[in-house]
Amino acid sequence: MASIIRASKMGYDYVRYTDESETPERINAIRSLDLSVEKGEFIAVLGHNGSGKSTLAKHINALLVPTSGTMWVDGVDTGQEEDLWKVRQKAGMVFQNPDNQIIGSIVDEDVGFGPENLGIPTKDIWERVDSALKKVGMLGFRDRSPNRLSGGQKQRVAIAGVVAMHPECIVLDEPTAMLDPNGRKEVLEVVRELNKTEGVTVILITHYMEEVVFADHIYVMDKGEIVMEGTPREVFSKVDELKSYRLTVPQVTELAHELKRSGVKIPEGILTAEELVQALCPS
Repeated sequence: MASIIRASKMGYDYVRYTDESETPERINAIRSLDLSVEKGEFIAVLGHNGSGKSTLAKHINALLVPTSGTMWVDGVDTGQEEDLWKVRQKAGMVFQNPDNQIIGSIVDEDVGFGPENLGIPTKDIWERVDSALKKVGMLGFRDRSPNRLSGGQKQRVAIAGVVAMHPECIVLDEPTAMLDPNGRKEVLEVVRELNKTEGVTVILITHYMEEVVFADHIYVMDKGEIVMEGTPREVFSKVDELKSYRLTVPQVTELAHELKRSGVKIPEGILTAEELVQALCPS
């Protein structure tokens, strides 16, 4: 399959000024990163605060451009300013706080804002709005003010606004960080469904381990570099290594790891409660 997202030796430095010194400090946020994501994949990027994962997310949507190396989105170099709109039509972005992304006074106007900016004919815009709201389960709320929605509902509207632009890839930068457990569940169900039924490539940036057990591939970042990668089972089999990067594992994986360490004969990389029950009580 073709890669929709590809990075080659990509680096990003930012400059920080302090009160104590007139000389700026150069910070390496990303260091010589290589990445390849195929169309239709569900990718998760993990890392503690300051690991570079959100900086990477902003490169996929060309909110940032590399200071070294190259990032391509569906073959388009994100560093070429004249191709900026091509990149953003291919890769939509959902941020942590939906209030920073919702601008319409009612839901359907907000969802239609993106397609309108792309110059889509009015008739097609409303067809896209209907379709996008239906996909995220918010069609019945189209006439509501976003201010009257819950956090999870607002985030679903934000996702609908991206979906209405028909991107091939959606980048979600910690989309559930400000939500309660029910809101997190709502949003993740929508994202997984878009990936499975629509074939939309999903790149999920998160620090909630339970959210990524269904991903196709996981990348773990630390100090601007990819330090681990693999399937969820491969990555979560290395509990001690993950902890060395200040990350946890899903609670059921941690329990299985401790049981195995105490002598219980079960495999590493248990991801769900059902798997643990099956391992402990095989039929």
